[in-house]
Amino acid sequence: MSAPLNNIRILDMSRILAGPWATQLLGDYGADVIKIEKPGSGDDTRKWGPPWLGTESAYFLSTNRNKRSVTVNISVAAGQEIIKGLIRECDVLLENYKVGTMARFGLGPDELLALNPQLIYCSISAFGQSGSHAEEPGYDAMIQASAGLMSITGPPAHESGGPQKVGVAIADIMTGMYASTAILAALNARAQNGQGQHIDVPLYDSQVAWLANQNLNFLIGGETPVRMGTAHPNLVPYQAFATSDGDLMLTVGNDRQFASCCEALDMQPVADDARFASMSSRIDNRDELIAQLQSRLLQGTTTHWLEKLRAGGVPAGPVNDIKEVLTNDHSIERNLVRRIQNGAEDSVPYVANPVEFASTPVAYEKAPPLLGEHTNEVLRDCLGYSDAEIETLRQSEVI
Repeated sequence: MSAPLNNIRILDMSRILAGPWATQLLGDYGADVIKIEKPGSGDDTRKWGPPWLGTESAYFLSTNRNKRSVTVNISVAAGQEIIKGLIRECDVLLENYKVGTMARFGLGPDELLALNPQLIYCSISAFGQSGSHAEEPGYDAMIQASAGLMSITGPPAHESGGPQKVGVAIADIMTGMYASTAILAALNARAQNGQGQHIDVPLYDSQVAWLANQNLNFLIGGETPVRMGTAHPNLVPYQAFATSDGDLMLTVGNDRQFASCCEALDMQPVADDARFASMSSRIDNRDELIAQLQSRLLQGTTTHWLEKLRAGGVPAGPVNDIKEVLTNDHSIERNLVRRIQNGAEDSVPYVANPVEFASTPVAYEKAPPLLGEHTNEVLRDCLGYSDAEIETLRQSEVI
């Protein structure tokens, strides 16, 4: 059985996280991803350690499987010609250089779409290809801050702690997810009309877009959303609670579940209280309800309460650390952690793609590549360069 994108070749001219996350996903789906890197140093994240596996950082390894690495100096004419040659052989180009950089090297969307009119050219940037901020650089944390996420992440204003960023670079990751779906949509459009196109995917706009219900809470309700810790603005009870030996997350989504929750906790008077009868009334009386639930949950262990809640069909779970998540029975049952050998014969661990296709399985064929590992192979097989020509390019530091 073949992977769903085994007929697609992608030129990945991105680095750090947003772009590489998108191309790793597409590589998992079977695309041939050729990662273009700077000779001698490569993707910045190769050096973002410790921890290390051999000479590679864990960060780089997390987002670059199913790719081939080719080193090319795109600032020189010979390097630009290599990119143009590869463009004729590719379906997609993804880049996340500062706006204007690719055009300055003669590799902008206008130039490359002229060479290959069927090309899907996807640009990821901090603030988009147009507007007064277009030329500004940006990293995930500043986007989390400036595009609103940090204003709703962290403890409430009356508690200590202040705004907090999410524990992974979620603005980058979500932008990568938007980019990957946009590329798939553009490929489908091309299948119908035969035409390629340029796609603009900004970090800032992506971050704003996936604020989801919080956006509409403001646009419809008129009140600016605030930090609420683990609590939910539209659902109660829906937050973490301390128990006698730890914490659990209680996520009640409707009135039926609330009745079951009260039964599991042996709190029938609370279930019968008119102040808590509906979700809207529970929101209005949030503080009093949470205080009563917290008092009750402190009287038992996390394991005890989770058994009772699950038996009653109430969504609840433990607050697991990452070690527990990656080593527990469920992770083993689902085969979430796997290994693949890289070119240095290191056994590289990775977390499986969460998608399972019934007939076109996810591909796990290539470990994250060593820097320039596939340069000779790609130049020879895709562009027809001879060994002598490749050596000349290497001696002149083009590759």
